[in-house]
Order: sequence, then C-alpha cells, then structure tokens
Amino acid sequence: MVRWVDPMLHHPALGHVRWLGGGTGAGKTAITARLADAFGLRTYSTDAAIRPHGLVPGPDTPLLSAFSGMNMDERWVRRTPQTMLETFPWFRGERFDSIVTDLVGQPRTPMMIAEGFRLLPRLVHPLLDEPWHAVWLISTPGFRRRVFERRPPADQFWLRTSDPALAFERLLERDERFAQQVADEAVGLGLKVFLVDGTTPEADLAAEVAQWLRLPAPPHLAGDSYRQDILHRALAE
Repeated sequence: MVRWVDPMLHHPALGHVRWLGGGTGAGKTAITARLADAFGLRTYSTDAAIRPHGLVPGPDTPLLSAFSGMNMDERWVRRTPQTMLETFPWFRGERFDSIVTDLVGQPRTPMMIAEGFRLLPRLVHPLLDEPWHAVWLISTPGFRRRVFERRPPADQFWLRTSDPALAFERLLERDERFAQQVADEAVGLGLKVFLVDGTTPEADLAAEVAQWLRLPAPPHLAGDSYRQDILHRALAE
C-alpha cells in the first residue's frame, strides 16, 4: 500500500522542481544530465535514492518486504510479467513520500530536475504548479531492448538467474506494460509524454524537453536569442 503524500503540505515547497519521469530505457538520466549542464540545474535521481529509501522495509512497504526476500529466480524467472509489474514496489509508488521529503529539504535555487521511473504521474500530478513542470519519456519496445542489451555486464542482473534469456524477455515484457501504464496515466491527467524510438537525436530530444519545461535562461545568455543558442549549442553533441 502506498503512503499518499498530502499535496497541500508539500505543494508550496516544490515550485522550483521540474519532473522528468517515464518508463525504463528511455534516456531520462542522459537527458537530465544534458539539461543540468546546459542550464546550470541541480539534479535528483530517484534511481540513486532507491538504496537509502529501501534499506529498512516497514509496514508501509509490503511489496518491498516481499521483493527483498526473493532470490533472483523468484524475482525474474518464476513469475509472469504481469505479476512482476503488479508487485514491483517502485512501480507501485512505495516510499514516494521519501522522494518528496528529500526534495522539500533541498535549497530552492538553483532549479532542480528530479528524474526517474519512480515519478508516477498520479503521484506527481498533485504536486505540480503547472502541467508544463513535468514530462514523461516513454521508449518503444525495440529501443528499450537495445538500451538494455548495451548495458555493462555488471548491470545486466538477469545474467545472475538460472535462465538469463527467459528472465530478460520477462523483464522486457514487464517494462513494456509499465511504460504503457505510465503513458496512459500521464495522458489521462493531461500531462506531457514524449515517445522515444531512437530516430530523434538525443540533443534534439533534450531541446524539446527544455522547451516544454520552459527552462530559464542561463546567466550568461539573455534575451530572445538564448533559446536558439542554448538548444543548438549547449545541448549539441
């Protein structure tokens, strides 16, 4: 069960945050890094926060407690993709309140981009001042597969199961269902979704995201010319 965040409590303290969520393998971290470098922003990775947020499962995290008690085959081989989707703690919003607590405790300047698949649209939506403060990236199945296949061997955790090929296919199917779920949820709430299929260069996608988020001009740029400059120079590969 998710511990829901009281938006009336936290909403006023999060106007300086821009949210970049989405499915797995969609380039969220890479796009965030480009934007942070180009616009002088701070970043918050919900992936990096998984470890500290999950160190001590409790009554508020039944799915995390169950997942922590499984071996690799129980997690990735012996269950169906749908069961994996429905019981993965971070896909269900467990410890989302810890993300909000982290962000509320950050300085309000410079602006911050929070990124990661844990930013579920239904949980982020109540915290937004404006719909353009958030965006979700959704990769196609083919693009996601290519991204996963290019991961370093140490990050290909499915190799540590008794049937890596089966585990990999089940992981991909689970993540495709999650991506569709996130996309449907975002669209239903009137929030922005970008499809990532590999045909748009990363720098161009970063420029589109920057435009949607209406990121402020860096201090060294001014006037109407800053967007063309920043989007074609600072974000260029």
